[in-house]
Amino acid sequence: MVKFGIIGSGSWATALAKILTDNNHHINWWIRNADTISQIQKRKHNPHYLSSAYFDTGLLSLENDLQKVISNSEVIIIAVPSAFIEETLISQKAGIFENKKIVSAIKGILPGQNILLNAWLLKQFDVLLENYFAILGPCHAEEVAAEKLSYLTFSGIDVTKATEIASHFKTDYINTIVNYDILGVQYAAVLKNIYALGAGIAHGLEYGDNFLSVYIANSADEMAGFLLKAGIEHIVVGEHEEEDPVTHRKAPNYAASVYLGDLLVTCYSLYSRNRTFGNMIGKGYSVKTAQLEMKMVAEGYNAAKCIYDINKNIKADMPIAETIYKILWENVKPPEGFKQIEEVLI
Repeated sequence: MVKFGIIGSGSWATALAKILTDNNHHINWWIRNADTISQIQKRKHNPHYLSSAYFDTGLLSLENDLQKVISNSEVIIIAVPSAFIEETLISQKAGIFENKKIVSAIKGILPGQNILLNAWLLKQFDVLLENYFAILGPCHAEEVAAEKLSYLTFSGIDVTKATEIASHFKTDYINTIVNYDILGVQYAAVLKNIYALGAGIAHGLEYGDNFLSVYIANSADEMAGFLLKAGIEHIVVGEHEEEDPVTHRKAPNYAASVYLGDLLVTCYSLYSRNRTFGNMIGKGYSVKTAQLEMKMVAEGYNAAKCIYDINKNIKADMPIAETIYKILWENVKPPEGFKQIEEVLI
């Protein structure tokens, strides 16, 4: 049986741990806080996140020694917020990930460097793209805990390896999809958090559902334009390459769940931390106050600045994302910013 390791103990890490242990996998689980480890061992659930999800502790090797978790695992799932990736991993030896498969469960860009996790791992640990994969939604951790049917997309340039990894996550409440657009799906995950944060701002400003539907439709178009300019393929709606000869599923395009579906659920769902964060901003909270109120990281905040900086080179037309950046980082007032957004929607 494959030896899985999970790095992180937030809601998404906990949800992935639940899926794997529900499939009777023994997992090595790195949790920074020794007290949290003790409480999980004693109470059989994570006291801080998804406390309704209970574990067979016989299937858990809980450690706050990161090197031990990595060394004892074949597939390493990285599930800490993107802002804490460097802090978490930087002290590890250069060859620590040799012969390992790395699975990203983050939905952000490393702030300051403005690069995806795969680029940082290549630079820091010589992890090749062929050994790098991503788990993406649309899939909220809270619905995984409640065992409501959800879809997980596993992306990697090596489809055979991605399919094998995905097979370990298939359950009665999880359907799995395999996608080979490893860079496109990561950028889409970053962008949808920005637009979801904007959807929250709109809600806080008391815009209605009619406006929100137009806003999301335009955000989807803006996202597709960025991906196209960034050199990502397979974003044409209504056109598919040949279907998979084994599953007979259509090849993915931009209407697939990992692109448009994840954008929709993150903009609409009350579980969305980015929507929640944005709602506070729209209601007049400062960024700092909203961050203090939130118990979880809203990836869209840092992502807005990263994409703004990246787009200086890509030069995609992104008035919505740029305005959200200016609201969050340049003190543009939310009502003023959304008046500007109103003028560009089609």
